[in-house]
Amino acid sequence: MQLSRRRALCVVAGTALAAPHIARAAFQVSPFSGKTYSKRAVELVKSSVVVDMLAPIKIDFDPSFYAKPMSEQMAADFRASGLSAIHHAVGIGGPTAKEQALSFFAIWGNYVARNSDVLTGVDTFADILDAKKNGKVAVIMGLQNADHFLRPADVKSFYELGQRCAQVTYNSQNRIGSGSTDRVDGGVSDFGVSIIEAMNAVGMLVDVSHSGDRTTLDAIEISKKPISITHSNCRALIDHPRVKTDAAIEAMAAKGGVMGITGVRNFVSKTDPTTIVNYADHIDHVVKLVGIDHVGIGTDADLYGYDDTSPEMNKMLRGAYKDSYAFREKIDIDGFDHPLKMFDLTEELIRRGYSDANIRAVLGGNFQRLLTATWGG
Repeated sequence: MQLSRRRALCVVAGTALAAPHIARAAFQVSPFSGKTYSKRAVELVKSSVVVDMLAPIKIDFDPSFYAKPMSEQMAADFRASGLSAIHHAVGIGGPTAKEQALSFFAIWGNYVARNSDVLTGVDTFADILDAKKNGKVAVIMGLQNADHFLRPADVKSFYELGQRCAQVTYNSQNRIGSGSTDRVDGGVSDFGVSIIEAMNAVGMLVDVSHSGDRTTLDAIEISKKPISITHSNCRALIDHPRVKTDAAIEAMAAKGGVMGITGVRNFVSKTDPTTIVNYADHIDHVVKLVGIDHVGIGTDADLYGYDDTSPEMNKMLRGAYKDSYAFREKIDIDGFDHPLKMFDLTEELIRRGYSDANIRAVLGGNFQRLLTATWGG
């Protein structure tokens, strides 16, 4: 009987946990391919604070998933992943945005609490460092919109509920500004200025990943603190409305921000095959444009990727976006859709001649600097 991809990875992860002397030398990714990671890659991931600044716990929003404890397989995959922290955030919006946000934090905050042997919450960056020491994955709670902030005072209220990051807009216009797929981008509104100021005041990270070009530049200019593009890619390499211009990347970097590179196939390359090589090209571009200190990881996927979701979930996700998103048959990058993908990325950066220090910066050191400055700790 042929093992499923997910089951094979679970077996491998369990083997690595049971035999740490083997894991120090190499990780076997598939019993069929026999692929292993170099000792240097394994040691770099294991010794780094690895932060994925957009990685939902699971792309499954049915109560049948989140109302139950985490499976043993998923727990083993998290422990083997090399991740120190994930930014758990989804898109919301519309007239019921505040109610959606409250439900999101109640559901997923409870999920983290009920799975405290694997996951832990985040207040300051010190919690991420503690999670790594204790063999857990820290969950940064955020939202990919700020439509739930009906007044500036709501920012503090949600911060007190645990929210540590908010996109100013999702793909469409809200009261703060314009989204990346809007026909017209009017920039940040007067109300939006007050929301960004309130986020600066409490120490909530300002994110412009899905914002339109003018709104992105406005938000960077308005914010008194460094901002982030937590998960996007470079328009210099692919002409897509959801990715960022060089002007936006330069403005972000000038303010001390960090950009996480996403692994969504249609944001990475317009042609197939689309692989880790194409993904790393975006890292290279940011490094060449603004320096190593301003790039990180924001895969925009869970441990298993979009193509591993149920047909119903996959159809629902595709149907939620405009045609300009240009989804292809697959959403994930080839070979970058499994729990050990941080090891694959590390191998590719080694192949490209990145130093250990620079690989650590990309894996999470840059986001550590930004988030410590924003949150404390």
